[in-house]
Amino acid sequence: MAYAAHSKSIDLSFGTRLREIREQATEAFKAYRIYRKTVAELNELGPRELNDLGLNQSMIRRVALEAAYGKNV
Repeated sequence: MAYAAHSKSIDLSFGTRLREIREQATEAFKAYRIYRKTVAELNELGPRELNDLGLNQSMIRRVALEAAYGKNV
């Protein structure tokens, strides 16, 4: 059985790697802000408004995760 592995080149400079880490952290923080904002906005809605959207209180976290990270939890 053969396995193929793809890995990044090891010859990346320290500055390049640091830049990549910063970019990843920035993207993660942006996604987290979207998550927080979605949760806050949906928590402001009452049961009737949530029902109009086809949601209930227990679904808010899952909807926010999907909005921010594209994950179906």
